[in-house]
Amino acid sequence: MTAADRANALARASHPAPTVAVTTFAVLVAALPAGQPPRTVLLVGVAVLAGQLSIGWSNDAHDVAADRAAARPDKPTVTGAVSGRTLWAASAVAALACVPASLALGTVAGLLHLLGVACGWAYNLGLKRTPASPAPYALAFALLALAVFHAAPVAGWPGADVVVAAALLGTGAHFANAAADTPDDLAAGVRGLPQRLGARRSLLVTAGLVGVAAVVLAVGPSRPGPVGTGLLVAGALGAVLAGRVRTARAFPVTLVAVGLVVTGLLVGG
Repeated sequence: MTAADRANALARASHPAPTVAVTTFAVLVAALPAGQPPRTVLLVGVAVLAGQLSIGWSNDAHDVAADRAAARPDKPTVTGAVSGRTLWAASAVAALACVPASLALGTVAGLLHLLGVACGWAYNLGLKRTPASPAPYALAFALLALAVFHAAPVAGWPGADVVVAAALLGTGAHFANAAADTPDDLAAGVRGLPQRLGARRSLLVTAGLVGVAAVVLAVGPSRPGPVGTGLLVAGALGAVLAGRVRTARAFPVTLVAVGLVVTGLLVGG
């Protein structure tokens, strides 16, 4: 196996879609305040990317036996492209890199982000198999919003509407992502709340959560103005669409809907 093959396997095992999406959204929010130093935006990107990589790799590393038993062809650990030991090592390196990058944002912001990353690990190591599976998502995304906003040079806190919306959006993404993988997850013994509800109900929950997040931002203190409100409406409609499309397409449609909602917030400043 070539170095390129190993790198490709590591990339696929990192859960690239949510990793890239969460990092991109965090960087965009970090760039929101006028005059934000590029260094802060860069540090947010590095910290969040490292945290997401550690979560993604530890997820697949922890589930090697279950994924092999379920014969999941989408997992590099099942096809033999990468070993669980390699993923544990990669996740450890990413987690260690996440610590100084996070604390470089400031002690409070750094600890908030690291607590959010810990929520992701808690999900991987057990909560994903319980009805409480949405809880670490809700808490982690709320903490991410608090951390990114507080990382600004003039430390401050986001409005309650932003924190609530972040928790709703993160939880919605969890239901959408799980809906597409429900058959494979059940075969692997994963019975989180989305798997217990079933794919179709999970998509309806996703639509509701993202739609409510858009409403919260539209009527809350952030009130993004006409253009931003239009984007929020588009995001809510996208969430409704995500609840109606085939489960395999639900997650990317949800990411677009979430992107519209976040962009609505950004446009509103």
